[in-house]
Amino acid sequence: MTNTITAAGTIEHVDPHTVTIETNVRPDGPSLPLTPEFVRSIRENGVLTPVLGHRDAEGNIVVRAGQRRTLGAREAGVLLPVYLVDGDATTVERIIQQLIENDQRADLTEGERIEAWRALELEGLSATAIAKRTGTKRDRVKTGLTVAASQTATTLVADVGLTLDQAASLIEFEDDSQAVADLTEIAGSDPDYFPVAVQRARNERAAAVLREKVEAELAAKGHRILSTRPNWEEATPYRLHQVTDEGGNRITSEYVDSKPGIAAHVQAHDAERFDVTYYVDDLDAAGLTLRPGEGATAKGPMTDEQKAERKTLIANNKEWDAAETVRREWVASFLARKTLPKDAMSVVATLLATGGYDLGQSIGHGNGQAQEFLGVERGYGHKVADYLAAHPTRAAHVALAIVLGGIEQQTSRDTWRSPRTEKANYFQALHAWGYPLSPVERIAAMLPAADTETE
Repeated sequence: MTNTITAAGTIEHVDPHTVTIETNVRPDGPSLPLTPEFVRSIRENGVLTPVLGHRDAEGNIVVRAGQRRTLGAREAGVLLPVYLVDGDATTVERIIQQLIENDQRADLTEGERIEAWRALELEGLSATAIAKRTGTKRDRVKTGLTVAASQTATTLVADVGLTLDQAASLIEFEDDSQAVADLTEIAGSDPDYFPVAVQRARNERAAAVLREKVEAELAAKGHRILSTRPNWEEATPYRLHQVTDEGGNRITSEYVDSKPGIAAHVQAHDAERFDVTYYVDDLDAAGLTLRPGEGATAKGPMTDEQKAERKTLIANNKEWDAAETVRREWVASFLARKTLPKDAMSVVATLLATGGYDLGQSIGHGNGQAQEFLGVERGYGHKVADYLAAHPTRAAHVALAIVLGGIEQQTSRDTWRSPRTEKANYFQALHAWGYPLSPVERIAAMLPAADTETE
């Protein structure tokens, strides 16, 4: 007669503290931790799926499969449903059953999960209620519901394998299939760079809207709109700094406003910043004169090397603008954590010792970036000090925010163009704490280009 557990059994609800957890194929305990969300879910709903158990020779219940549910029931203070089967299995049978119980279990996919959340929402449950009943973080449920409401985002999760956060960030590009395709490819090939790529696409999208608006205003004044910036080697049109009026005075943008024969090129950087460069088509008609030494013949055409350098400059400037937004959001989230890295005060000391000028400039002007990092409304006065008085246990966080904000406030496009040690220390510290530096930020950090095989 073989010593195996039979299929038929009964269910009993018992105090989880009275059962013994049998030796398991996972000797270190459940593969998933007992998260607060998991325990809250059990406390709210109970243990929905009984664990598998049997009685030993003394009649005590021994749990064979369901370690995490048993431990969760103990933490939540609820009864544990146990599916009790007869017989005392051999070690071989125990291992086989535990392997089957784990290996043959198929978790819900992200697509299935968000569709279920969507169904609960349609039944009248709020994101908060869904989070509470399912033991899920509320922000995650909110993101999932946002994704589920978009066919494009749902497809990206269910069929392509993007994360909820990645898919949610692409919803704003639903009307641009090429942008979605390009960003989806980056999400798969370089997920660390994905947030910067999204921010750059967002900046370019906003810049295009602003550029159209400014161009329409200039066209209404009678200016000819140039879709591309004229090359330096082109003889005409002339730039304003190349010409003077009849009295030899430099020409300003106000001078040519609403005058005929003036062309304009608009370069928008984001939703708010733009530059307008004016050009003169006909000097005689405009009553203007070319300044001595100016013109294409004086400068000569740009070499291929100069063109390549300018192309890199423009691309890196756009990368920097996008990375700045992502980086500052990351630092704010980092400072919101309950605990800081063990070397936080060492970094504070290093930045204080090396970043004196930058810190002095920032602190002297209120250190608005530190206020922003701490979630304080930016303004003059003792905003940071008031925050510290209200949160005395976060003194280390405040000290770190002051130095990180102080250095960050002094960063600009020049930071990557002319790297300096004091700012490099700042970027290297962020990188060591888990912030994935973009290529242009690695230049500012004085680090070599990333090796995707080793990083």
